[in-house]
Amino acid sequence: MDQFTAMIQVFPNTGQLIATIIVITISWLLRRVIHRLLHTYIDEVQVYHRYKKVTTYTLFFISFLLLILIWSKDFMSLTTFLGLVSAGIAIALKDLLTSIAAWLFIISRKPFMVGDRIQIGDLSGDVIDLRIFQFTIMEIGNWVDHDQSTGRIIHVPNHKVMTESLANYSAGFEHIWNEINVVITFESDWQLAKSMLTDIIMEHANHQTLQVDEKLKKASRKYMIYYKKLTPIVYMDVVDHGVQLTVRYLCKPKARRTTVDHIWTDILKTINKEDNINLAYPTQRVVLNQD
Repeated sequence: MDQFTAMIQVFPNTGQLIATIIVITISWLLRRVIHRLLHTYIDEVQVYHRYKKVTTYTLFFISFLLLILIWSKDFMSLTTFLGLVSAGIAIALKDLLTSIAAWLFIISRKPFMVGDRIQIGDLSGDVIDLRIFQFTIMEIGNWVDHDQSTGRIIHVPNHKVMTESLANYSAGFEHIWNEINVVITFESDWQLAKSMLTDIIMEHANHQTLQVDEKLKKASRKYMIYYKKLTPIVYMDVVDHGVQLTVRYLCKPKARRTTVDHIWTDILKTINKEDNINLAYPTQRVVLNQD
């Protein structure tokens, strides 16, 4: 006992160090116990991780306040005390504070709005809700082709906007370029096929040109967007198993699959009427040397 008293006299902060160790130990033990209980009684993974994070932040914040109270008598400046408390809160609530800052950025700069179709990181969908901590999208793509809805609702923390790349399908002039590849055999009349495809795509997509031209003029005031040609076009290339004709046209982001369906329907109907145009597919040819 005398030795302990002598040690306290030599090291006046010994009691505070012991109290600090006790607080940290109890906090660590509580965290382990609570996480084990959560793992036992909560089956849903997302809910488990959400409560696990809340528990960690809460215990950290409480421990930090207790340590401040333990050591506060050695702080002569109230400003220093408040600064440390603020720093602790900022560390404990980092994601929440970043999400609030991102929310202010979203509503001021408007990288997207409710109703826009966006892609953030690996996620794509239509924005259906925007709140102070998160925004919600109706997922598209993933296992579904041509940007169709999967039916899943995904909640995305706002702070993702500050750390992930963001693509907006609906910004600018509200249209996207889409392409359809049609491959015909080398023996087919490619000139006739190209002319037929041009007529088909003009019928389906040329009416968009006037609408897009007006929207492009408005968008060019805000963004450096410039296109020399907005009308549909058919490009030609040669691939290993035939002549590839690429139909390129503008469409609304949410109408992509519908336009593909209508255009392919007319393409197949037209090709079926022509004897000298055949669709190609990967094949192998064997040439026998008669000699």
